[in-house]
Amino acid sequence: MKKALIGLLVAGTVITGCQKEAEVKTEEDKTFYALGTMFGQRLSSFGLSEKELAIVSKGLKDSAQAKKLAIDPVKYQKNVRELFQSRMKKKSEGVKESGVAYLEKFVKDGAMKTKSGLAYKILKEGTGAKPKATDTVEVHYHGTLIDGTVFDSSVERKKKVSFPLNRVIKGWTEGLQLVGVGGKIRLVIPSSIGYGDNGAPPKIPGGSTLVFDVELFDIKAPAPAKKKKNRKNKKK
Repeated sequence: MKKALIGLLVAGTVITGCQKEAEVKTEEDKTFYALGTMFGQRLSSFGLSEKELAIVSKGLKDSAQAKKLAIDPVKYQKNVRELFQSRMKKKSEGVKESGVAYLEKFVKDGAMKTKSGLAYKILKEGTGAKPKATDTVEVHYHGTLIDGTVFDSSVERKKKVSFPLNRVIKGWTEGLQLVGVGGKIRLVIPSSIGYGDNGAPPKIPGGSTLVFDVELFDIKAPAPAKKKKNRKNKKK
């Protein structure tokens, strides 16, 4: 975790604490409130108690008012990082359990499962070639959490996307190689080959199992590497 991110997370926690009793009336109030929600969405993984939130709020107030700080914050950067990681891991455990149950039911209902833990079902057989990990694919996709919450969808944006298959999460890299051009596949991706314990806040909680419906439209092989010309030293 980068120091800058840690600072952002702590600041966000403090802001949400300070605004707990504030009233949101004016447009300026609403702007600051919106700023707080942006931080707050990223801080849900901490699971802060009222006491913890109050202490963090005190840290902001003391610092903002140039008071003498109770501790040296620099010395506690490692502690903050460890706190973040432990809270994320703890919260992700329950999310993982739900994901495992969902994936296993998906398999029992007729889906296939690979050694990596990826589960998939071919929704439409493609007639074209299947991509390799090094290819660039053109697709439409619709991604949800197991409760049906949509976190990303090119289908809803009504615009296909292209990207190298080896530059996405492992579940995508593996799954898209199982369907041909013109085909459609449903992928159920456990966190181990998705976004892991950290997730992708604010939309994807840590430990999340992801569900994707993906339609493959085209494959573009990587451009061949240019051969380097051997230049012989000319004798003078």
